[in-house]
Amino acid sequence: MGTNQPTVGFIGLGSMGSGMTRNLARNGFPLVVHDVRRAAADEVIGMGATWADNPADVASASDLVITMLPTPRHVAEVASGEHGILAGIKDGGTWIDMSTSVPEPVDQIAAANAHRGLHLLDAPVSGMSVGAANGTLQIFVGGSAEDYASVRPVLEGMGDPERILHVGGKGAGYAVKLMINQLWFSHLVATAEVLAIGVRAGVDLAVLRNSLVASPANSNFIERDVLCVLNDGDYDEGFAIALACKDLGLSIDLARSVGVPAEVSALVEQVYRRAKASYGDRAGEMTPIKLYEDLLDSPLRLQATLA
Repeated sequence: MGTNQPTVGFIGLGSMGSGMTRNLARNGFPLVVHDVRRAAADEVIGMGATWADNPADVASASDLVITMLPTPRHVAEVASGEHGILAGIKDGGTWIDMSTSVPEPVDQIAAANAHRGLHLLDAPVSGMSVGAANGTLQIFVGGSAEDYASVRPVLEGMGDPERILHVGGKGAGYAVKLMINQLWFSHLVATAEVLAIGVRAGVDLAVLRNSLVASPANSNFIERDVLCVLNDGDYDEGFAIALACKDLGLSIDLARSVGVPAEVSALVEQVYRRAKASYGDRAGEMTPIKLYEDLLDSPLRLQATLA
C-alpha cells in the first residue's frame, strides 16, 4: 500500500481488534486507538499508532472510525455522551462497526443524526482470532455501494480481498454474520451428537469421520474445523463461549424480529448455555463437544478412540 492512507480510528483492541490493528499498521494506515484497557494498545502503539483517551478523541483525530466491540450495548455506549464517537466525529464522517451485533443501535444513531450526513456501515467478520492476526478475515459489509467502495481499501488492510463481500444495505452485514455463526454452531452441536452416538455404538471414530466426509452429509466443519478438537483437544479458547452464547441470543432475537420460527437454533442455543454453565464463561466456543465427551466418559480423539 502507499503512504497516503487515511487515518483510521479503532476502538476495541480485544482478541480480534488487536490483530486487525496490527495488520492495518503493517499496511501503512496511520492509527488512533482506544480500549478500556490501556495495556491492550501497547503492541500497536509500538508499531506507530497513537493512543486516544476516549472515543470522541479517536473520532476527531481520524478520517474514519472502526469499532470492534463485544455486544450491541457496548456499541451504543461508545457512541453516546460527551466522550462518545458522535461527539467527535465530523459531519459527513464515516463509522464502520465491525462488531457482531444487531442493527438497532446504529439505526437509532442514524435516525437521530440524519442531518449530519454520516456514512454508517456494518462490516462484521469471520475467521476467528487467527484470521484477525493473519489478515485473512472474511468481511461482510452492509451499507450503500458508494460507501462500500470508499472503505474497501481499509478493509483490505485487515481481510482477504477475495472474501470481502458487499452483502446489501445497512444492517445486512449484521444479519449475514449472525446467520453464519448460527449455522456453524448448529454444525458443531449436530456433529458432536453424531460422533458420540456412533462411537458409543462401536464405530471407530476415525472410520466414522471418514465415512461422514465421504458422504452427502459432509461439511466444512466435519472435514476441517472439528479436527482441532479431535486431534489436539483444542476447544478454541480464543473465542469464549460466553461470546458464542451472546451471538446465539442475538440470532434468536433477529429471528423473532422478522417473524421466522427458529426451533433448531433455539435448541442449539440451549446446548451452548448448558456448556457455559458447566465449564465457565471463558471456556472455548467448541466446548459443547465436551458435554458429549462427558457422556461417553472419554474424549473424542482420533489418536485414542473408544473401543
